[in-house]
This record gives sequence, structure tokens and C-alpha cells, in this order.
Amino acid sequence: MAIPTFTMKQMIEAGVHFGHNARRWNPKMENFIFGKKDNIHIINLQKTVPMMYRALQAVQEISANGGKVLFVATKRQAQDVVKEYAERCGQYYVNHRWLGGMLTNWSTVSKSIRRLKELNELEEKQAYDGYTKKEQLELSREREKLEKTLGGIQDMGRQPELMFVVDTLKESLAIKEAQKLGIPVIAVCDTNSDPEGIDFPIPGNDDAIRAIKFYCEMVSSSVLSGIEAELGAAGVSVEEQMEEKAEEKAEEKVVELKAKKEVAEEKTEAKEEKSPAKKAATKKAPAKKKASAKKTTTKKTAVKKEEKAEK
Repeated sequence: MAIPTFTMKQMIEAGVHFGHNARRWNPKMENFIFGKKDNIHIINLQKTVPMMYRALQAVQEISANGGKVLFVATKRQAQDVVKEYAERCGQYYVNHRWLGGMLTNWSTVSKSIRRLKELNELEEKQAYDGYTKKEQLELSREREKLEKTLGGIQDMGRQPELMFVVDTLKESLAIKEAQKLGIPVIAVCDTNSDPEGIDFPIPGNDDAIRAIKFYCEMVSSSVLSGIEAELGAAGVSVEEQMEEKAEEKAEEKVVELKAKKEVAEEKTEAKEEKSPAKKAATKKAPAKKKASAKKTTTKKTAVKKEEKAEK
């Protein structure tokens, strides 16, 4: 499968050519700026197109060799988009917050990932029998916190072979870690960014949701084309691979449903065991009420007799 193609018209419709205000610019991006309009820099798409094709070619080559691609975008408008397209091509993502040492201190991060998997197993099996309500709440909060920061890389297993970044200023820590480890970086560079040190810079708008969708779609399509090339070289068709994955997911769902049914049955059995004791208690309660009613009537009759005797 070839590298995904795109036109300059698509880029203009996505708003890739819009830069920042002319006051907020980095002189190192001067070569990629076409001009100004209403005091806003316009990016030269004639330079963006070939640079983006080079980046997509690198993505395809790395994924064709079995490499892993990490999508990084923690700004609010990019979080859902990055997650969607990373999952679409079976790759990994960080969309909440970049933890310091997420790549350079992988041994510590892998321990946190192990802890997250343990908590996920507890949640799936509903194995909270030995915990109090407070402990259950603390565990669920811990799981949610780890899921936000590490959920996108919990199945990565090792450091990635390529990193795709949407905003170089916001993700400067991630880029520094990748550079330290020698991991190539593809980054969208707006007019206020510094393109130096980036292996595959893509001059373009890094704020508009449509533009971010465009970049992510192109990168995920390149990953899929690389995976298809790898499977083709191994003599495996993509359709067979997709069918196998679908069957595996179906089996996993069946196992989950069975586990949930077993948990529900156990709960109903426990309720049924408790219910006879409750019924017995409710039966005894009316007898007590009757006895108390008899006592009140006898007291009233005694009072009436005393009043008659006095008269």
C-alpha cells in the first residue's frame, strides 16, 4: 500500500496555512512563512507539502519494520483526536499529561503500568470482596488517575521507534526525552515554534481541530500502509489478520460477560441467603406489636375501673 496522498486544497480547507499573530512568532520559522494577512502569519504550504510527505514516508518505513509509533498531544482540543487515530492504527498515545521520565525512566513507568493492569483486572472481575467502601473508592480513583496518564501506553511494552508530536512548545519535555534516547521526532511546527532539533518538522497550524485531524489521519494511514506492507511480505493478508483480531475480541467479550454473570449470580445467592433471616425478623415484629397493644388496652381498662370505684 502506498503512502496516503493529499492535496493543497485539503490542507487549506483544514486551515493548515494559518499561523499565529505576527507578534507571536519565532524568527527560525521565517523560511516557512509566506506572508501576513490581518496581522496573522500565513504558512507557505508549498514547503509544507514535501516535508509532510517525507515525514509520512518515515512513518511507513518504521511501521513496516515492526516499529512502534507514539502519538503525543496533551492540549485539550487534540486529546480525543489523537486517541481516536492512534487506536485506529493500533499504536500508542499520551493525551493527558506527559510525566517526566516517561521514556528516560522507563523502568519506573513500567511498574506504574503493571499497577494499572492489576487495578483493571480487579475492576473487570469485580473482586472487591475483601475491601471496605473507602478502600474501593481509593482504588477506583487510583485506577482513573493511572488510566489518564498511562492508559495509552500500557500495552507498548518498550520504548517507541518514532514519536509524532502536535505542539512542540507544549510537548517540549517529550521531545527532549526522545532526542536524548535518539528516537526520531515528527512534529507540527507553528509560526511560534522552534524547528531546530526536530527530525521531520511539518510547518502548519497546531491549534485548529480540523488541522490536527488532518495530520493524525495522514500519520495513522501511513502506519496502516506500513503494517500492510509488513504483513504482505510475511505472506499474511490484512483481511485474515483483521478477522483473527475480531475473533479474539469476541472471545474476550464472551469471557467478560461470563465473569459478570458469575459475579451477579453470587450476589443474588448472597441476597437470597440473607432474605429468610429478614422474613423471620419481620414475622416476629407483629407479635411484639400485638403484645404491646394488649398491654395498652389492659392499662386503659384498669384506669377506667379505678375511676368508677372513685365515683
